Amino acid sequence: MTQQPTTYITPELEAQVGVERDRRVSPPVELGEIRRWAIAVYWPERPPPVYWDAEYAKNTRWGGVIAPPDFNPFTWPIDEEGFNQRVEHWRRQTRRDSSTDDVGNTPGNRVLNGGSNTEYFNPIRPGDVITTVTKLASMDERQGSKTGLMLFMFSEERWTNQKDELIKINTRTTIWY
Repeated sequence: MTQQPTTYITPELEAQVGVERDRRVSPPVELGEIRRWAIAVYWPERPPPVYWDAEYAKNTRWGGVIAPPDFNPFTWPIDEEGFNQRVEHWRRQTRRDSSTDDVGNTPGNRVLNGGSNTEYFNPIRPGDVITTVTKLASMDERQGSKTGLMLFMFSEERWTNQKDELIKINTRTTIWY
C-alpha cells in the first residue's frame, strides 16, 4: 500500500497562484461560424434569429448578430501554435490504464473533473478577436474518507475581446488525489 502524503501544496505550487499558464488568441469570429454553432446547438429547432439574421438582429438591444453564450471560437484549432503537442498530451491522458499503471495508483496522480462555473458578461460578435488567459486562482486540500488527501485546484479562464471587454469567466475545479 502506498503511503499517503501529508500535503500536496508545495512552495513551488503556491508560487503558481495568479501566474498566467495559458494564453490563446482566436482568429476573427465569422458570421458563418456563429450561424453554424447556433444551428447545431438548437437543432432540430430553429435558432433565435439574433444568432443568424442580420436584418432582425440590428433591431434588437444588441444592434446586430451575436453568438450564443456558449460559442467557442477555439473549437477547431488546427492552425493554432502548439496544436500537435496538445493532441499528444490529450492522447497520453486518455490512453493511461490505471489498472496496470503504477502512476495511476499513486496518491496525487489520480485526477477528477470537479466541474466548472461560467459567468457571462458581453456577447461575442462577428469580427471579434477573443483572447483567453488561464491562471491558477487558488487551491485547497481536504481529507476524503475513501480517497485520502485531495488537492482541489481552481483555475480561472478569462475571455476578452479586442476592445478588452470581458466576455466571460470560466472557473474550473480539478481534484487530484
